[in-house]
Amino acid sequence: MRNWAFLPVVALILAVIANGPVSAQNTASIERSTKSPSKRIAQSAGHVYLLRGLLNVFSLGMDDLAAKIQARGISASVHNHSEWQTLADDIIAKYKAGNRAPIILVGHSLGADAVMFMGEYLGKNRVPVALIVPFDGTGSFAASSNVARVMNLTQRDYAHMRRGAGFRGELSNIDMSGQPGIDHVNIDKSARLHTMVLNKIQAVLRRGGSRTAAPKAQPAPEAAAPAAPQSPPAATASTSGASTAPTDASSTR
Repeated sequence: MRNWAFLPVVALILAVIANGPVSAQNTASIERSTKSPSKRIAQSAGHVYLLRGLLNVFSLGMDDLAAKIQARGISASVHNHSEWQTLADDIIAKYKAGNRAPIILVGHSLGADAVMFMGEYLGKNRVPVALIVPFDGTGSFAASSNVARVMNLTQRDYAHMRRGAGFRGELSNIDMSGQPGIDHVNIDKSARLHTMVLNKIQAVLRRGGSRTAAPKAQPAPEAAAPAAPQSPPAATASTSGASTAPTDASSTR
């Protein structure tokens, strides 16, 4: 009698060859079973869609980042940039069905372009987007009015994001061109940038995806002469186009 025990292993190998690297979406059930509930944000708090670039074999830093996001208890999935409209249509259907959890879009290269297209497309269907994080897109795109925040990480001087018509959100162009060891191929794999993005995602979700934090109570004004104006602190990220590279993760908050 023949031994067929090797067949499941062969099937797994063929599946990996056919579908490419195992995505964070496929490992979500394993992640859920190993995380402590006290350290996790509720899965319903939002979802992060991460889009890879060319040929679905580059931009594997998106897979690594997705695993880190899931490790913090946040729902995340990885897709190819060519799927952006299908994903957007699915988000629109869920939104119309009553799922109003915050939407976060992250992409590298062509995936960075795709998340900007996706944000605009969702805006035409009146779906808000809490945060978009492009990693080194191939061009400059306008942020649509439905997007609350754009944090653009780039090492190209022509790939700065700009404010579109009606955009009233937060826009940062963070120039990484002067940072040693950062180029187009590996910018999506930077552990330092991953930490920056993770912190931003968590801050956004703590606010429930809203455009701004709740205003703090202000002390009553004193009856005193106004102080002399002070020079603003040195900027690390621009909200109007030009920007300076951050010296550490905390400088982009």
